[in-house]
Amino acid sequence: MGDSLRWGLVGGHEGEVHMRVVVAGAGIVGVATAIWCQRAGHDVTLVDRDGPAAEASHGNAGVLAAGGVIPVTVPGLARRAPGMLLDRSSPLFLRWGYLPRLAGFLRAYLGHATEAHVRHYAGAMARLLGDAQAQHLDLARGTGAERFVHPHDYAFGYGSDAARRADEWGWGIRRDAGVRFEEVAGDAYDDPFWRGRFARVVVCRDHGRISDPGAYVAALFDHFRAEGGDFVRASVADVVLEDGRCTALETDAGRVGGDAVVIALGAWAAPLARKLGARALRFETERGYHVELVAPSAFPRDSMMVAEGKFAVNAMEGRIRCAGVVEFGGLRAPASRAPLTMLRRRIAALFPDLTWKEEREWLGHRPATADSLPLIGEASGAFLAFGHQHVGLTGGPKTGRIVAGMIGKEAGEDWSAFAPERHSGRKT
Repeated sequence: MGDSLRWGLVGGHEGEVHMRVVVAGAGIVGVATAIWCQRAGHDVTLVDRDGPAAEASHGNAGVLAAGGVIPVTVPGLARRAPGMLLDRSSPLFLRWGYLPRLAGFLRAYLGHATEAHVRHYAGAMARLLGDAQAQHLDLARGTGAERFVHPHDYAFGYGSDAARRADEWGWGIRRDAGVRFEEVAGDAYDDPFWRGRFARVVVCRDHGRISDPGAYVAALFDHFRAEGGDFVRASVADVVLEDGRCTALETDAGRVGGDAVVIALGAWAAPLARKLGARALRFETERGYHVELVAPSAFPRDSMMVAEGKFAVNAMEGRIRCAGVVEFGGLRAPASRAPLTMLRRRIAALFPDLTWKEEREWLGHRPATADSLPLIGEASGAFLAFGHQHVGLTGGPKTGRIVAGMIGKEAGEDWSAFAPERHSGRKT
């Protein structure tokens, strides 16, 4: 492993080395990387085909899930998955025509559904996510985006005592990873909006929420521009390699080069990562959905994960967002009706007393590696920062800070659990 894997968190002071940094991707990871590089004294150019927060950073659940240390691939998933795909109330969906293209990824993905891998994942992600609230506040300070960051509890609601008991293994993993939580009866939960809707509620401390993810990232982007950052609206087609090192991006607006190049393109990053050396990368897009309830008759104080439906409910500005679902179907297919129908059915059952003026729906793409861990680190002279699956918003600010530290060669922690080298196809 290279020394770059030990370069860590930039502290916000002016860096000793002045560099030209190019960041591909204007979601939360890319914008955070750009701001932390800017704060370190570098000249930064952001490149994105659509502008800030156009994809998953816009439509995610808005939860700062510091305790999000359990992957989808838990033991027993391979046994349960066929039944889940046939169950209309399940949060797992597949566009069956996509299955032939998915087969190789699924074999690798389900191969990680072991207790040993879950514990490895939990330990690594606890280090990346555990201080998410503080990392968001640090990133947002002085940008105008502070108003969107709210320290709050994040709760998990269970419809029955049996459902809560069935999840005990996962809570043990979280406890071992340092997640602080306590359990109460549903009738005793102190958020009036949620009281009585569940049999049991597990309340996670030290979390938070973003009250409008799209507007939050847009405000951060505006600050980046106001501080002198450049923006190129263009699609990234390729990377330029000279003597085995990445020196520029090829875009439909021409070549954009610099002393350091960062790939933070989320679900669209894998082809470039493979060209940069992650040749064995098994990667897919997890299609996620949300339904928003506009102008509801009441708002929750705390964000809630509805455990049986595996979707999160969060208060946004003027609306409630219900977001979740895992669907495999690639980047090109339009939204499926079945996941949205399932979400609406769950919403109706959960909120029989709630009214709202209208509904909005959305489909987005989560970047998913077969081992569920993001790629954070150097590859062929470039820096990769993508693959956060369900926790891109949560981990975006710290990921950007880590990458900025790697670019500036600042001493820090060992982040080798996320090293792109693990996908090189060579033994490391």
